[in-house]
Amino acid sequence: MARVTGIGGIFLRSRDPARLAAWYRDNLGVPMSEKGAVTFHWLDTATSDRPGTTTMALFAQDTEYIGEPHQRTMLNLRVDDLSSLMVKLKARGVEVLPETEDSDFGRFGWCVDPEGNRIELWEPAEGM
Repeated sequence: MARVTGIGGIFLRSRDPARLAAWYRDNLGVPMSEKGAVTFHWLDTATSDRPGTTTMALFAQDTEYIGEPHQRTMLNLRVDDLSSLMVKLKARGVEVLPETEDSDFGRFGWCVDPEGNRIELWEPAEGM
């Protein structure tokens, strides 16, 4: 059967790709190349306790969850220590939203990149 087997990438428009790549590299530790790309290989980081997953979810047009109405997509980045990362981001002057959320899926927090994109930071619950 012809079907989708996973998410192959997330692509963002940017007014200054090199600057935005450096921001993601310097503030979130995303190992972006100078050209602004990175490929994560789940097998490199997966363990039996944390197999690694990528989720695709659809939201209503009027949702506030994704950010400002003009933002059509939101990155959800898996992190290993949400509390420490949020402190680090605040210390670097990154806009960090004050709310966090704890759920069965883990802990969530949000920040905003220099181009105004809301980013969800997710520390998965055990076994996710």
